[in-house]
Amino acid sequence: MIIDSLYSISPVEGRYENLTQEVKEYFNEYNLIKYRIIVEVKWLEKLFEYGEKLKIQHDKKDIEKLEQIIKEIDAEQAIRVKEIEEKTKHDVKAVEYFLREKFQEKGLEKYNHWIHFACTSEDINNIAYGIMIKNLVNKNFIINADKLISNIQEKANEYIDTPMLSHTHGQSATPTTVGKELALFAFRLNKLVRKIEKEKIIAKFNGTVGNFNTHVIAYPDINWIKISKEFVESFDLDYNLYTTQIETHDNICMIFSEMKLFNNILLDFNNDMWMYISRNYFLQNNVKGEVGSSVMPHKINPINFENSMANIRMANGILTSFIDNLEISRMQRDLSDSSMLRNIGLAVAYMLIAIKQSMIGINKLKVNIEVLEKELHNNPEVLSEAIQTILRKNGYQDAYEILKELTRGKKVTNEEMKDFISKLDIATEDKERLLNLTPKDYIGLAPEIARKINDELK
Repeated sequence: MIIDSLYSISPVEGRYENLTQEVKEYFNEYNLIKYRIIVEVKWLEKLFEYGEKLKIQHDKKDIEKLEQIIKEIDAEQAIRVKEIEEKTKHDVKAVEYFLREKFQEKGLEKYNHWIHFACTSEDINNIAYGIMIKNLVNKNFIINADKLISNIQEKANEYIDTPMLSHTHGQSATPTTVGKELALFAFRLNKLVRKIEKEKIIAKFNGTVGNFNTHVIAYPDINWIKISKEFVESFDLDYNLYTTQIETHDNICMIFSEMKLFNNILLDFNNDMWMYISRNYFLQNNVKGEVGSSVMPHKINPINFENSMANIRMANGILTSFIDNLEISRMQRDLSDSSMLRNIGLAVAYMLIAIKQSMIGINKLKVNIEVLEKELHNNPEVLSEAIQTILRKNGYQDAYEILKELTRGKKVTNEEMKDFISKLDIATEDKERLLNLTPKDYIGLAPEIARKINDELK
């Protein structure tokens, strides 16, 4: 395994194989071949349901034999399909010829002419891809994305009441809490994941250019739209009647767009974490044996967040390619989508690396309370917002301008701020509130907002 990874072209199956192995379970060439075989066999079984109208003579044993073919699919059989493809130069036709061999073996050769009946290759392919995409999204991406969201949420809960100086435009700004800022990312990510979860994977099964031409010429009295819809939905996919030769890819492009938005939010999170670490707001665990620099022994670098950022950009590059190209197919179809679809697993693998690296990074972090408190104490000018608001409450017409004169571009001490407040002509209750106010206390409803996010995520 280690030697294989040394010669791997892609880091997805080389350096980061331990983080991406599970993607292979749902998306690879073997699964594509397997599901093509299943779709072809299940289509024949569907035709058996209408055997009387189609004049197909069959019995229960034949169906059992067909099911046995499905149960026997393994890597060795997939290799046989690839061997046939070497001659046919056509992947779906290779599956048809493979099934003829299996039918011969099982005594089902009388049904050879019903294999791939009235189908175009894309009828088979789009259902096979639909199954793989559905499994990849539901059983891999969503599960791992939810783990990340829980991870962020746990860290947010740990520091839900911990005050922190905000920064807008990179400058000191109104305080918040660590927990609220982290919870906000959990909320944003969760919103996208739930949206992706509701998206439908759609498939077609309507012949060479989507019109059931060959179906109708052979059996004009059969309701092929009904049969086709039933067949597609039997794979837990939604049915699309309105297509050319290929399914339009509009829905999967919607999913890819939402995945890209998810990635962008995670990129935003990683950037913030990187900045907080660089400002010493967070301390990183000193993992025994790890090295931060080949020459500077003191360093603990935020490598997991940096790694996540890089892999997000790789994933987004591929997802953008899908979004920009998959919905475009010349006239009734060209082959460009076929080659692109094979890279879906690669995009999700890069996303998986990013998600897992972010989780590793989060689990290394501990808030540096001392630094947060010191920074809050050293920036009393952020209370100017609170003071000018109280002045407005007390009828000052030029409240903003007064505070601007006192604080803009200046470092004001806590003593100077209290002295200024003590001289204000305002209600005693308001003055007392301001005199007792510190940046550490000026956090508004930040903890309550974080708790509301928790409630929503539950």
